[in-house]
Amino acid sequence: MSRKEFIQLLEDNIFILDRLADKLKKNPALICGYPKQQISVLVRLYIGGRAKLKDIARREYVTTPNLCASFRKLEYDGLVVRVVDDKDRRNTWYSCTVRGEEVAQTALNAFRAAISDLFVNLTRADEETLTKSLKNINDILNKMEIGNA
Repeated sequence: MSRKEFIQLLEDNIFILDRLADKLKKNPALICGYPKQQISVLVRLYIGGRAKLKDIARREYVTTPNLCASFRKLEYDGLVVRVVDDKDRRNTWYSCTVRGEEVAQTALNAFRAAISDLFVNLTRADEETLTKSLKNINDILNKMEIGNA
């Protein structure tokens, strides 16, 4: 396989995954009474652990002021906690509370159910092939990530 063919296959897969993600987005906009953006931030915080506001904003492709508004609501509702860094007061760390972890887990379960529904008509053989392929892809991407760290 040539590099050109590899790049084309990767591009095709990105577009296919994007179309599948669009189907997932057709699920209800609110989960546990929160907009998708707030749930996305909460889930990423739950999975990744505490993080600085600027790092979360970069990951979510939103401006820091817009993210601040989301965090104020999440903090007010007791889903996240904000701690100012004692060593550098310009930095603020956010993390999930126990209640925030519960809401994030509920959102993850809903997301996983939606994915399951998306692939419900997949044959067992195709599911096994896809699972094996995804494991290989994940292994390679993890090696790339470690190598670029």
